[in-house]
Amino acid sequence: MALEDDYMDVLQNIEWAILSEARHDKSINDLDARDAIAALVRRYEAEMDSRRAPNVPLNSRAGRVLAAVQAMCEWRLGRGPQPGEPSEIELPRETQLPPAELVRCLKKIRSSIEFWSKEGGSHGYLKFVAQYVR
Repeated sequence: MALEDDYMDVLQNIEWAILSEARHDKSINDLDARDAIAALVRRYEAEMDSRRAPNVPLNSRAGRVLAAVQAMCEWRLGRGPQPGEPSEIELPRETQLPPAELVRCLKKIRSSIEFWSKEGGSHGYLKFVAQYVR
């Protein structure tokens, strides 16, 4: 089965986090989203290898996207509350995601950002995803 079939909900959660920041700050573009996702891929890959994640400087927009997506990722890993909820809603243990699968999802999002940016310019990905994420 395709990654999208197995983890559509996770992909949508990540896209929701990206779009929430982009809707809040219209200056956020695809490059900011891509840089944030790439930094998270490096961070979670380093964690899986029991090494320290590289410190990659991000601009403030990418940093806000990173923070929003990381909060969603931590929830999907079963490490934190659901972002945006007034009370701490924990993810049931059986739906918690292994770190390796989270990295696969982040890489899929990164690939999508790169594709839609080439197709539609600096906001191509954000415009494309906005059609599907409320």
